Amino acid sequence: MAIAEHPPKAVAVYCASTLGKQPAYRSAAVSLGTAIASAKRALVYGGGRKGIMGVVAGAVLESGGSVTGIIPYAISRAGGEGKGKAPGVEDAVQAGAERVETIVVNSMSERKTEMAKRVGGFFGLPGGFGTLDEILEVITWTQIGYHSKPIIVINVLGYFEPLRQLIRSGIAEGFIPANNEEFVLFVDGPADHDEHETFDWGAAALETLVAWDGGAVKPLFEWTDMPQN
Repeated sequence: MAIAEHPPKAVAVYCASTLGKQPAYRSAAVSLGTAIASAKRALVYGGGRKGIMGVVAGAVLESGGSVTGIIPYAISRAGGEGKGKAPGVEDAVQAGAERVETIVVNSMSERKTEMAKRVGGFFGLPGGFGTLDEILEVITWTQIGYHSKPIIVINVLGYFEPLRQLIRSGIAEGFIPANNEEFVLFVDGPADHDEHETFDWGAAALETLVAWDGGAVKPLFEWTDMPQN
């Protein structure tokens, strides 16, 4: 069954449970979280309070927004994932407790499905294998017609440039249809990477989301439930 095609105003953010080595990553997360709340949109994310996940959630809450964290039981039972305390996030969660919802699920697959069902678009911030898996899965879902929602990666310090080149290599070698490059949108920021720490990534990302019209999405399949015998 396809993911809902009448999407809510909430957005998903895929991002790291660590802080990364460059201050620009944290700054971009603060900018995005602030912009999400300012646009009166809710955040749906992986439920962590550490790393970039914690930074985004804290910024949304500090700006008056609401947060839904979706976390697998195994990770919740272990006390969460990641490392790198996100300054202020615990205070923000405590102060905005009535605007925080936590949903515990059984698996990583269920987490991804529940996140996708609850949002109208997806943002990717720099992260590791988990973040890349989430971004690539929702791109695949676009290709096969499981949803038709915007996917926007925030290319801080050129972090996602290898992803762009991988997609283009797939097109050049005949594995990805040329038009499918448009399934994922890149927010690149200033050409001078020295400006990335102070750039307003959140405003640029929200502008890209609002401008997206879905014109490139031509799904391969129509997803319906199997007929009952």
